[in-house]
Amino acid sequence: MRASIKWLKDYVEFSQTPEELADMLTMAGVAVDSVEYLGQGIEKVVTGRIVEISSHPNADRLHVCKVDAGDAGVITVVTGADNVERNNVVPVALVGSKLPNGLEIQPTDLRGVASQGMLCSTEELNLDNKIVPPEAREGIYILPDDTAVGIDIRMALGLDDVVLEFELTPNRADCFSVIGLAREVAVLTGGTLKKPMLSLREDGDGSASSLAQVVIEEPSLCPRFAARILKEVKVGPSPVWLQQRIQAAGMRPINNVVDVTNFVMLEMGQPMHAYDYNLLSRHRIIVRRANLGERLTSLDGVKRDLTTDMLVIADEVQAVGVAGVMGGLATEVTAQTQNVFLEAASFNGASIRRTSRALGLRSEASGRFERGVDTVNIIRALDRAAKLLADMGACKVCPGIIDNYPIVQLPKQVVVSPEKLNRYLGVDIPQVRMVEILRNLEFEVDIKSEGLQVTVPTWRGDVTTGADISEEIARIHGYDNILATTPLGKVVRGEESYVQTLADKAKNILSGLGFSEIMTFSFTHPSVFYKLNIPENDQLRIAVPVMNPITDDFPLLRTTLLGGLLQTVVNNLARKNDDLAIYELGTIYRPASLPVESLPTETMMLSGALSGKRYPQVWNQSRDMTDFYDAKGMVEVLLEKLGVTGYQVVAGEYLAMHPGKTALFMKDDKLIAAVGEAHPKVLDAFGLNRAVCLFEIAVAELEKQAALIGRYQPLPRFPAVSRDLAVVLPVTVPAGEATQAIAASGGELLSNIRLFDVYTGEPVPAGFRSLAFALTFQATDRTLTDEEIDGCHQTILNYLEKTLSAKLRM
Repeated sequence: MRASIKWLKDYVEFSQTPEELADMLTMAGVAVDSVEYLGQGIEKVVTGRIVEISSHPNADRLHVCKVDAGDAGVITVVTGADNVERNNVVPVALVGSKLPNGLEIQPTDLRGVASQGMLCSTEELNLDNKIVPPEAREGIYILPDDTAVGIDIRMALGLDDVVLEFELTPNRADCFSVIGLAREVAVLTGGTLKKPMLSLREDGDGSASSLAQVVIEEPSLCPRFAARILKEVKVGPSPVWLQQRIQAAGMRPINNVVDVTNFVMLEMGQPMHAYDYNLLSRHRIIVRRANLGERLTSLDGVKRDLTTDMLVIADEVQAVGVAGVMGGLATEVTAQTQNVFLEAASFNGASIRRTSRALGLRSEASGRFERGVDTVNIIRALDRAAKLLADMGACKVCPGIIDNYPIVQLPKQVVVSPEKLNRYLGVDIPQVRMVEILRNLEFEVDIKSEGLQVTVPTWRGDVTTGADISEEIARIHGYDNILATTPLGKVVRGEESYVQTLADKAKNILSGLGFSEIMTFSFTHPSVFYKLNIPENDQLRIAVPVMNPITDDFPLLRTTLLGGLLQTVVNNLARKNDDLAIYELGTIYRPASLPVESLPTETMMLSGALSGKRYPQVWNQSRDMTDFYDAKGMVEVLLEKLGVTGYQVVAGEYLAMHPGKTALFMKDDKLIAAVGEAHPKVLDAFGLNRAVCLFEIAVAELEKQAALIGRYQPLPRFPAVSRDLAVVLPVTVPAGEATQAIAASGGELLSNIRLFDVYTGEPVPAGFRSLAFALTFQATDRTLTDEEIDGCHQTILNYLEKTLSAKLRM
């Protein structure tokens, strides 16, 4: 944003130098990036009128001009330019003058004719070609005929000015206008803000509402659209003062209608657009999304392909502008325009930003809409533009305004406590001073018993909380008036949480068992639910949708790790990595319901997969493949190392696992872990033609059961005694149930139980099997006798016979 000192002084008087003002604004949070003196390097260059022009007597391409330079008199200047004529007013560099390129003008004899100066082009005056008319970019700069003669060229071109260039943060949309900046200047310098008077004379034929109609089909993207109708429009050059104002801001004058819309946008922060009223089909404006395949030729002459998520301004036949970005060429205001439809609107900033980026088209208007404009200010901006044109005699304003305002914006109110504000800032600012600062910034303040009730102006969309109010007070009070203090806080030792320690130990254990850790995306696709054979009504299908997914393959947050785990198996097998033992420790996300109204529950899970050969392929190892018992054993080792004891292993069903080959590790009716072979349907869905064993552990439940620091037990001083026990049981009795029965009846002397043989066949009857256990007996205070061991052995056998109908295998 650029604003000249002269333009700022139209609204507020101040005595500070540009550098002082820039420093004050920067310290108040409105950063000034640079201070530019427009006419710097130009000395003794004046305006002159060519009173006589003739060909050079000794050179075909030179001309001899007699130039009236005011107080310097009539001087002779030799020039090679072909675009000058008698009575043209041009910039004249007198003898002794200096130009921005360092050139100093001296008397010169050119082919026998003495030249007492030089006629200047825009390049020699160091004028930016972007802000001068195209016709002025070649040859000598021809000034308007009514330009006074003999005055300093800097005054004639508005170069006797200083421009402040601001580096504004996106939240300060109000400062993307000269009045907004003048408001800041007034508060900081103690001046009074003088806003333009808006007494408008409406003398056009017919009311605006009878001459045109506005329909908003997308009120969420366009909360307000207003317009005025201007008749008997005379399109021509703008007044010099207006051209100089917008040139100082970095914009090029075009014609009075376009220049006024740009001036009001720069002055009040409200972008506007003028349409040729006679070229609008049925004089009806429709604010809608672009149709599929719709195209528009924008004002820069480029044909642009529009998409259905772009907002356009259309008439009854076609789109006539990209909303908030650029108008269309079909309804451009030209010299033939007689009537104008003048529009001011408010658009959704995010929508404008997406459209601008998609089209590769960025404008002063789009930049302001992206940051947010003051919807309430739209009518004032329309009146300001209409008044400027009417005062120039360029139009007649029709009575009334077309104002479609479906979403009314109300000012926000914030209640703050002066005491809390002072504590927050670490200062002691009196309440009276706080109220003064806020009212100077045009906030309405009511003093209540509970504090200050602050009504925020509609142009300050960045102020929503008490913290924002404190920032306003702090920056105007002066950051340099707030003493620097050392931050106060308790110093605590950094350490891992219990869960982190547990997770690290579990990872170390699995790595020691030969597993490799993997990390997959936290995102998933709905098709994964079908691949994992998850029922339609299962809670795992309720997943958080991602508003801006990184690709179309990941539109949801994952609710299980098994999808990513199995896909990793697929990827490895496709690359001939056939022997796999992998695990992942990660978070799953489960919302309470859809649509998401609160943060989802984040649960940490530990999952793994096992597939391929049990041992490396070497000459002295078997080529057996891993199976369910390998996975189950590794989970048992993991739980043992983590101090989890007293659990039961039962057959059951679990996500994506084969119901007949799945074991559940239970304790206190809580599921700690599940181990099993992947279901055949799941293998088919992932394109796997080999068995894959899976396990999944709930870290939260593991945290409750684990004992990372075990109880100390001294080494046994007395020998242990082993006895084998083989019993015949129905095949329906799990080995785990028999193990629990032995443990329950073995007493204190039984220190270990190990199943070492399972047998079916003759002489064991059909429907039964033989389970052989190795039992270890040991006492901490004595050597056991045969009688004690025999007694324990018989007690165990009796208990098995009574509870499980077991028979001793002879």
